[in-house]
Amino acid sequence: MSNPQVPSVVLRSRDAASHGLTRHELGRPWWEAPTRGVRVPAGSIDGIAARCRAALEILPSAAAFSHVTALRLLGIEVPWRLDRSSAEAGGGPGERLHVVVPRRDLRPQRDDLVAHTCTQPALAVTTWHGIPVTTPAQTWLHLSHGLSVNELVVLGDAMTRRKDPATSVVEMRRLLGSSHRMRGLAASRVAIEHVVGGTDSSMESRTRMILVDAGLPCPEVNVPALDRAGSFLALPDMSYPALRIAIEYDGDVHRTDPGTWRRDVERRQRLEEAGWLIITVTADDVMRHPERFIRRVRAALAR
Repeated sequence: MSNPQVPSVVLRSRDAASHGLTRHELGRPWWEAPTRGVRVPAGSIDGIAARCRAALEILPSAAAFSHVTALRLLGIEVPWRLDRSSAEAGGGPGERLHVVVPRRDLRPQRDDLVAHTCTQPALAVTTWHGIPVTTPAQTWLHLSHGLSVNELVVLGDAMTRRKDPATSVVEMRRLLGSSHRMRGLAASRVAIEHVVGGTDSSMESRTRMILVDAGLPCPEVNVPALDRAGSFLALPDMSYPALRIAIEYDGDVHRTDPGTWRRDVERRQRLEEAGWLIITVTADDVMRHPERFIRRVRAALAR
């Protein structure tokens, strides 16, 4: 049964008296403490956004959520390695929130927070449903310390998707160019040269980088394939249009969804009838046997 004295908003413990509540009443089961010094109605913390709103009550006004927390708030795919680390640390409600502040003396000292300091002249911050969070481009720069170049490329691609991009390569380059004395800048300067806007999945990004790392030409992404008369045939995941070579990544949905499978077959038949060579790639080619994929592409380019 709910208690009529319980406010419907986040409450700082030190403000309890103004709501007519005593310290003893704050210990009742209809309250929970998402972080030290904050109380909320029991059961109201139902995700990372609610946890962030509760944490705002005890954070300095200049703080913004950053790093992995920013990715989760903004709905951007978290790099595998960071996602695994979060899961190993407890994940979900047990995952520590990342915040960034402009000065070291403002860093909150709490076990459930990971506090960062960024002394850039203008920290790029936006709001997500009223929650201060670093922009996607700023988050990408923050995460450049600790990620490999290829992981940064995959993350950059995820931020600049063909559908509903979170940011643009232009904005990422702009912020990178104005940033100085940040850890990870060297890796981000290399990675930005390989980030491609308009991709559809992280596995396609990994596929592309396998070819780049092997010294092969970088395929174009989502460029319409045309027949010899200039008519549209299909939109391959990746391709070498001048050589009429299409590279298609097949995920599990291509195998388990009959409609997707039928559309794939029909599209590939159109390409083959127009003289295109199709190279199909699976997760095994990317994660376990990239050398066989490289051999197939190398042979196709040689032909």
